[in-house]
Amino acid sequence: MCTRALWNNSGQGVLVGRNMDWREEMDTNLWVLPRGAQRVGHDRDPLPLTWTARHGSLVATVWDGATSDGVNEHGLAAHVLWLAETDFGDRDPEVPALAVSLWPQLFLDLCATVEQCVALIAEMPFQVRPLIEPRSQRAATVHLALEDATGDSLIIEHLDGRAVLHHDRAHTVMTNSPPYDRQLELRERYTGFGGDLPLPGSTEAADRFVRASYYLDRLPPAATPARAYAALLSVMRNAAQPFGEPDPQRPNISATIWRTVTDLRQRRYLFESCFSPNIVWTDLDQLDFTRCHKLDLADPGLLGNVTARYTLADPPTFIVS
Repeated sequence: MCTRALWNNSGQGVLVGRNMDWREEMDTNLWVLPRGAQRVGHDRDPLPLTWTARHGSLVATVWDGATSDGVNEHGLAAHVLWLAETDFGDRDPEVPALAVSLWPQLFLDLCATVEQCVALIAEMPFQVRPLIEPRSQRAATVHLALEDATGDSLIIEHLDGRAVLHHDRAHTVMTNSPPYDRQLELRERYTGFGGDLPLPGSTEAADRFVRASYYLDRLPPAATPARAYAALLSVMRNAAQPFGEPDPQRPNISATIWRTVTDLRQRRYLFESCFSPNIVWTDLDQLDFTRCHKLDLADPGLLGNVTARYTLADPPTFIVS
């Protein structure tokens, strides 16, 4: 499920692309989440993590119950991707619980940079708790990528019950299995990364990791933001999954259903549904982060700049139990 690619030398600031791969549509909508929102990280745990949002954010939800992708008003972006090897560990009753549906939202709410995300993890202990994905009834085993407007990057995985942090500007690509350390090792076997194997062509996560890394490294700087967006989209489409009958036991190789490009310097968020020929974008600097707004992506008339198309709405009901 998914590919993330961070482009630090676009010539137009820091850009990040993300493909969402899943076996069915996820009723995704875009939400403007305001500053000052009160969050409860879990509603069935006696010790939930609680916090108040310092920053407004624009997020893409799945089933209007979990943040899967998004960016805040300071240019910190977050992306949740599938990782079958994820193990959040047994519950530690001494540490506040945070449902995985709100895991990326915590950082978007409280941090402006990746450095602040790293500090938050050290200073505000919490334990991410798994949830059951509502349609398949499978545990949502995911890992998280974060990046900021300086190009800093953080990838967080939970393996054997322990959080593993990969913090480096060089960590620009993330897909799915195997875990990140192993992905880096496998990449070294291919041409362009020290090995002699030709670029792989399958839609397996490890092959997408190599291909996205290879083509991202070879993108020339762009003369305009529009050309930069098109260039990054060319890499994301190369790593996309074509339509086809999904394997219910292998969600990581399901079809790509939507993709995003986030401009972290200009704070512009582009969204492309694979079920529509139209791309829409939102300029965060023109949003009202004092109240909750929603953009219903089921509207077939959406095209181009949709910043003015958001409407006031009650906040989404996050799945936290």
